[in-house]
Amino acid sequence: MKRHGLKRCLAVSALVIGAGAYAAANVDGTRLQNALREPGNWPTYHGQYQSWHYSGLDQINTANVHRLKESWSHAASRAVRGLQGFPLAIDGVLFYSSPYNQLYALDGATGEMLWTYKQKLNEELVSQQTHSPYNRGIAGGYGLIYMGTLDGKLVAVDAKSGQLKWETKLINSEKLTVGFTGAPLLVKDKVIIGSQGGEWPYRGPIFGVNAKTGEKIWEFLTVGGNDGTESDVRATSWGGESWKTGGGGGWMAGSYDPESNTLWWGTGNPAPLYDWAGDKWKTEGPRPGDNLYTSSIIMLDPDSGKLKSYFQVIPHDAWDYDPASGELMHIDRSGKKYVVHPSKNGYVYVLDRGSMKFVGAYPGVDNVNFMTGVDKNGHPVGRRDLKEGKHENLCPAIAGGYSWNAGSYSPKTGLMYKVGFEWCIDLEVVKTTPMLEPMAQLNIGANFKFVAPKDGPARGHIRARDPISGKVVYEIPFMKAPPHAGLLSTAGNLLVVPEADGMLRMYNSANGQLLWSHNNGQGHNGGTISYMAKGKQYIAVMTGWGSLVGDGYAELWGEPWVSMPKDSGVLKVFALD
Repeated sequence: MKRHGLKRCLAVSALVIGAGAYAAANVDGTRLQNALREPGNWPTYHGQYQSWHYSGLDQINTANVHRLKESWSHAASRAVRGLQGFPLAIDGVLFYSSPYNQLYALDGATGEMLWTYKQKLNEELVSQQTHSPYNRGIAGGYGLIYMGTLDGKLVAVDAKSGQLKWETKLINSEKLTVGFTGAPLLVKDKVIIGSQGGEWPYRGPIFGVNAKTGEKIWEFLTVGGNDGTESDVRATSWGGESWKTGGGGGWMAGSYDPESNTLWWGTGNPAPLYDWAGDKWKTEGPRPGDNLYTSSIIMLDPDSGKLKSYFQVIPHDAWDYDPASGELMHIDRSGKKYVVHPSKNGYVYVLDRGSMKFVGAYPGVDNVNFMTGVDKNGHPVGRRDLKEGKHENLCPAIAGGYSWNAGSYSPKTGLMYKVGFEWCIDLEVVKTTPMLEPMAQLNIGANFKFVAPKDGPARGHIRARDPISGKVVYEIPFMKAPPHAGLLSTAGNLLVVPEADGMLRMYNSANGQLLWSHNNGQGHNGGTISYMAKGKQYIAVMTGWGSLVGDGYAELWGEPWVSMPKDSGVLKVFALD
């Protein structure tokens, strides 16, 4: 249900400065297609449709980065679990979101507050949610800032005034306790957004919404296919009525290929997360079959929401190794066009962008024992399916060999940079009662704890590699706790690494040499961007700690994560002195 201009349904503190003091977010689909030509802006979650998390700015570079100083900062209110999103930078204005669906517009050069917007939420509902109250990103377009809310709405806020323009209720969150935490993606005249939903009896829809009016145009169900059109998917990949167990939420923004007019999106795991049927999963257990379209990369027509193609990374995912992070990098090499996806299972998958078919895959981390490799179709071989009972040293851990935090690709070096995790879990798979109707309850199907792998301590690394062949050019090792935040590479040959203990470091992206460091005072969980304001390059970094993944840091590595605050979030912005 859509309701326009509902000022009574919001709490806006409009600190609006004089008219004309800054430009509105005058972004449309055409401008986003050409985002690489505007390196001074960061107009969408991934920086550009190619999902490189790369800045073409070089005012700050390897020769002068030693002069980098903190320029200004902004503290968010109610920052429970820290700042986990990516800011947007559009025409000199910085926009970012914080927990409890709060939005801020700041002067990109000075940090001066232009306005703040606070969405009125169903607080009782939010208090029941496990995956909240953070927000991981926003979108901008047509003079509006778009944000998915914890209670199931897509809202559009005027980029110049901070006033609510429209809101559309997309999910019955009051029944499901499922909402939106990930960033939307503007494609042409539509806002695309995916819901939560990996452990709930909910069919993980992805929505296409009119970017100007808020009208819902289409909905794609990631579990069991769409009603009336793909019943064969249910019959062949979900035994009986098991498609009702749900999951599949495409909760993070994907990428878009304008040439083929194709939306690329990752989907979440099916429910229950762990399946007590073990190796009899094809015919027994709570959800027999491949369970389409969960744990898949799907290709949709953004105009209609119709399925063009799909690649199921893991048929019948029984480990929570889904590709819902949405990191789908578009990389051209030797006349060929690829999509490269570092997946949660620790492998990197390469697909052909034209045919949408599997090309190859390689392990990106060392500790992967849930399978022995992939077949010619890219599917797991030598599966380690876990039946009911206790199991030791499953690798990677449930948090992933790769996590949802973004890596980066630099067209200047030709290298992909991604944080890899070498950690595992001990677990007990338990038999749960299948939940076939939506309800406010997670359906995980196991109890687990983080443990070190058998080949050494829990640790991590950043590997700079050729994204197509997988060849590693250099490695930055983290023999204790690896970073858990978004990386940034730049045309100034910098690799920006916000670390888990609060240190912010800059490396030479070509060879991994450490060039600069600064202590931000608390861990990082969010994104890093670079932009230009009033002729000067800035680097903006989200700070703040606290997440289900972050809890594993305290369990494995102790301090400072045991005592690190989980209710603090500060946006820090750096520039040359």
